[in-house]
Amino acid sequence: MAIIGNIIKGVIEAKEALSSEPNPIDEQKEVLNELLDRAKDTQFGKRYDFAAILESDNIQKAFAEAIPYHDYKKITEEWWSRTIDGEPDIAWPGSPDFFALSSGTTGKKSKRIPVTEDMIDSITRAGRHQVYAMSNFDMSADFFEKEIMMLGSSTNLQERDGKKEGEISGISASNIPFWFKKYYKPGDQIAKIDDWDERVLSIAKNAKNWDIGALSGIPSWMELMLKKVIEYHNVDNIHQIWPNLRAYTSGGVAFEPYEKSFNALLDHPIQIIDTYLASEGFFACQNRPETSSMKLITDNGIYFEFVPFEPKYVNQDGSLTDDAPSITLDEVEEDVDYVLIISTVSGAWRYIIGDTIAFTDVERAEIKITGRTKFFLNTVGSQLSVNKLNDAVKHLEDELDIKVPEYTLCAKRFDDGFYHTWYLGSDSKLDEEKTANVLDDYLKSANKNYKVARSKALEGVKVHFVPQEMFAEWSGANKKKGGQVKMERVMGEERFKEWEDFVSQKA
Repeated sequence: MAIIGNIIKGVIEAKEALSSEPNPIDEQKEVLNELLDRAKDTQFGKRYDFAAILESDNIQKAFAEAIPYHDYKKITEEWWSRTIDGEPDIAWPGSPDFFALSSGTTGKKSKRIPVTEDMIDSITRAGRHQVYAMSNFDMSADFFEKEIMMLGSSTNLQERDGKKEGEISGISASNIPFWFKKYYKPGDQIAKIDDWDERVLSIAKNAKNWDIGALSGIPSWMELMLKKVIEYHNVDNIHQIWPNLRAYTSGGVAFEPYEKSFNALLDHPIQIIDTYLASEGFFACQNRPETSSMKLITDNGIYFEFVPFEPKYVNQDGSLTDDAPSITLDEVEEDVDYVLIISTVSGAWRYIIGDTIAFTDVERAEIKITGRTKFFLNTVGSQLSVNKLNDAVKHLEDELDIKVPEYTLCAKRFDDGFYHTWYLGSDSKLDEEKTANVLDDYLKSANKNYKVARSKALEGVKVHFVPQEMFAEWSGANKKKGGQVKMERVMGEERFKEWEDFVSQKA
């Protein structure tokens, strides 16, 4: 009998039963009040007169009118550079002990994002939100006694000027509570291995010693790890190694493009639970099984605003125009793409995280990630966001019975005009011209702007198949394998030339 599991499950269910239904709108107002009050004596708070904003009749409106939008470049040049240099009380009280390194999906130079103790507490509380939500997923008591494979970046944090730095998944894993270490795999020793391939090989060698019930990590790297374990032990699927595997907590990117290839590694379906954890904080998690949407965590030190994702408000580099209007949680509408803006307990203020989201249920404050502001393909007026590109790839998988977990594309100029040039990561090789026609026909039928573009400057679609492994090798050559690294879905022409040169060298 799963005694400990029954106790844990009982605590979770009791917690949920005793919790009153929160009001996300009221919670967000309270969070903004707390943020402004905590930071009013910082350099940022004095510059923008947080004390006066707190006296306003409408604090949310006064806040939006007083503080400009910040992307990473702007807030670092004006504020965080001083925090990085060790000066306290700049954008948040005190001085952070950690910096999250993030190269995101573009660029080779890592960003250094402050991670305060308040933010670590916020991430920990968000993790508890997720655990409490497990009462809705009908997991048996023995599930809560199984081990959890958390596949993130190395926990071997680097020290610099008295501060520790690494990717946010490594920082989080290095700060897990002592009582959780019993369940945490691959364990401290393996998690500290910097080299991705060496770390995954160590996981494979030890895999049979663990009773894994849940997985957590970015889908692309999770797939590669599972493949390595399956290959190392010469089995057909991962359930032959971990028979009690029942759940996968995905995050970082939309899971849908990976669904078909991921499920091919299983003996039977498992519960997929989406989360939204970025270098800047833990924003949302799925809390009920009947939807893949995630509930914004609205009471946890992060204040959200939303800018309609329209070309007139978004610059080519993904930043926002100065006149782009923001709205609050009580004003959002369902099925509208918004640029997500955050203000946090790490001193991010009206910060453009670079993601776009859409609400699937306003009352529940449930969202889905729809793409990236930089990955908006609009060179020739096609106005394709990542979620629309993902939909096209999913249609392609269904239509041609293939698995395409990774892809990238560019509106590339040829002698006769622009073509959307796709590289599809798949171990299946199909007729590229036929595949291009399937993509083109679907996009014309599903997106009116694309159809108009096809009648004007966009000449058509070109498709190239490359092995799925090519995308991991590209990430390794340009940034670093594993962790928070995500593939660019859309590239500019200069970056795309680098990609094509890389592919031709590897061919």
